[in-house]
Amino acid sequence: MATETASAAYREQLKRYVIEPVTRVEGHGKITLLADDDNNIREVRLHIVEFRGFERFIQGRPYWDVPVVVQRLCGICPVSHHLAAGKAIDRIVGAERLTPTAKKLRRLVHFGQILQSHALHFFHLSSPDLLFGFESDVRQRNIFGVIEAHPDIALQGVKLRKYGQEIIRAICGKRIHGTGAIPGGMNKALAKDERKKFLEDIDQIIDWSIAAVKLSRDFFTGNQPFNDTFGSMPTNYLSLVRPDGALELYDGKLRARDKRGEIIFDQVSDQVYQRYIREEVRNWSYMKFPYITEMGPDAGWYRVGPLARVNNCDYIDSPLAEAERLRFKAHSDEPVVHAALSYHWARMIELLHCAEKIKELLNDPEILGTDLIAEGERRSNTGIGVIEATRGTLFHHYEIDDNDLISIRRVAEDQLSGREITEPLLNNIEVAIRAYDPCLSCATHAVGKMPLIVELRDAQGELVHRLQKDSNGSIS
Repeated sequence: MATETASAAYREQLKRYVIEPVTRVEGHGKITLLADDDNNIREVRLHIVEFRGFERFIQGRPYWDVPVVVQRLCGICPVSHHLAAGKAIDRIVGAERLTPTAKKLRRLVHFGQILQSHALHFFHLSSPDLLFGFESDVRQRNIFGVIEAHPDIALQGVKLRKYGQEIIRAICGKRIHGTGAIPGGMNKALAKDERKKFLEDIDQIIDWSIAAVKLSRDFFTGNQPFNDTFGSMPTNYLSLVRPDGALELYDGKLRARDKRGEIIFDQVSDQVYQRYIREEVRNWSYMKFPYITEMGPDAGWYRVGPLARVNNCDYIDSPLAEAERLRFKAHSDEPVVHAALSYHWARMIELLHCAEKIKELLNDPEILGTDLIAEGERRSNTGIGVIEATRGTLFHHYEIDDNDLISIRRVAEDQLSGREITEPLLNNIEVAIRAYDPCLSCATHAVGKMPLIVELRDAQGELVHRLQKDSNGSIS
């Protein structure tokens, strides 16, 4: 207790810099930097400050509502939540063995989701940093600056995203928050004219995806060794892979590697994930902090998303993306790539992979089938669905009753310590966060008691009464 008090007293003496909100990311967050009189960074915290509460307000709803409701977690990656929930509900009704057409439609919409989301992040949110420089004029460092200075690149980003969104619309009825997955399958077949239209454009989409990989690769390799060291830290990695070790985005087994590239565990069923992964909470964030159980919270934390998936897989089963993966791996002498900015390169490799797989599925005759629902008999009160969402491995875990109801610190120390803190320098912190493409809305969870402040003010705006409930439930 004495140490904690001394630490708290010391923190009060430090200068405080706050980045709020974190810009060009999905969701709301802020960063707090504490620095001494010489501007040496002593503490960095990322606060996820928005509250979502989906764990609470889906309680009492029938299980078949859940895939539609939970996708409202996010407007950027709703399909990921929709499909993860759908897979969990398949387990509850005992119909996880989907018909070939239903499974291929789910895969098609999933590839469309990842394509549009990767395009949005890279071209709209991150490209201003890459094209103009991390500390460039803030008036240019935005999508409007990209449109003005690089109209061709901006247009490619818009059209890539539009193509993915149109696939979502064709299968789910709407580009955002549509419906598609239902217990045991899908509720709508793909129309022949929609398929024909997508096939007409897919080769151009693949060409633009190749160009996007080149743009990200040239950025990463063109400014060495800075890009190798910026935000780089050795970590563990977690993702899904196929039984043969290939990259898998929809329905694989869990694999984890350590910072040296050694396998921690492999081919773990998503149905037993709780034996291998646990979570802890921190009092400054609604985000939970998962870790590999056997390694503990201090050593067992891990990274997910495109970099984890490209590091973890043995190969990618689409030829153009596999060639780029080999080039990506050859860049480093290490068995795994740790550089934070390499996320952009890995992300565009996945974008290319999705474009290739979309073409493959569109040319599959079964994609136009009408046998969409597998028969099943409810067999479980528990449903677990895991999928590789755009930003990482996504777990949906539901319990129903008998009524059917249901790296930031490293960058701060390297780039800011000892220097006068300015807006361009602070953008280095945001660059590191944007590399991960976090979805802060998706990261929030309702855990225990919700901290709350209620203020009563009179007609003139004067404070009459204030009530505060802390996360431990105490009220003052």
